[in-house]
Amino acid sequence: MFGIPVADLITLVIALVGAGLITGLLAGMFGVGGGAVIVPVLYQIFGFLNVPEEVRMHLCVGTSLAIIIPTSVQSFRTHHAKGKVLMDVLKVWAVPVVASVIAGAAIAAYAPGLLLKLVFIFVATSNAIKLLSGRDDWRLAEKLPGVVGMRAYGVLIGLASALMGIGGGAISNMILSLYGVAIHNAVATSSGLGILISIPGAIGYIIAGWPKMAMLPPLSIGFVSILGFALVAPTSTLIAPFGAKLAHAMPKRRLEVAFGLFLLTVSARFIWGFIG
Repeated sequence: MFGIPVADLITLVIALVGAGLITGLLAGMFGVGGGAVIVPVLYQIFGFLNVPEEVRMHLCVGTSLAIIIPTSVQSFRTHHAKGKVLMDVLKVWAVPVVASVIAGAAIAAYAPGLLLKLVFIFVATSNAIKLLSGRDDWRLAEKLPGVVGMRAYGVLIGLASALMGIGGGAISNMILSLYGVAIHNAVATSSGLGILISIPGAIGYIIAGWPKMAMLPPLSIGFVSILGFALVAPTSTLIAPFGAKLAHAMPKRRLEVAFGLFLLTVSARFIWGFIG
């Protein structure tokens, strides 16, 4: 099947299901889509399937965004039920985030991925250091900026997320926390952001990949793998509510440490990709 031995295929299926479990837990706990886990796993799997390098990363990112859709919806519903989502923030971010996600999907094939990864490493590591230090005085201001400033942040979040296949939670959590937003509210609000990013992002990657269908593996729609989606999305969606409940049950400090360690892990994964 797919040109690889059955034993190897079984291993790949187990890896995808396992990635789904981890993705769901991360999405619920931290308001992130789990792309930092999904993309590297898919990259290895598509390598086994002999997907051409020219479209391999694009297929990973597009599939990741598709997987994030149900995971983010489930996570958002749980956080919203707890009353922690800052809906005013999401309303301001909605238009610039969606517009920049569409733009990101359109230029995905030409984007300088190395530069984006370096920026992400810097942002994630800085936020991790802040969280792990336990200090609450790391602030850009004591309240969120005005509409213009928030929309500018929305453009940054949407563009970077679309080009990297992430739900935007790691970036939005850092931004919100630097303006004094409580970690539980930041995580809950970021789960809603994942919906705004993943839906237009996945659609954009389907359209962008349509002209290259001949290079893509079976069961692909543009730059979205139906096989990857079918194996990862159900498990991640099932686990996401448990992660959200765990986040609200955890003390603030423990949640900060857990999220800080998660960000360091993501940064290390990108760095390893450069030197490995």
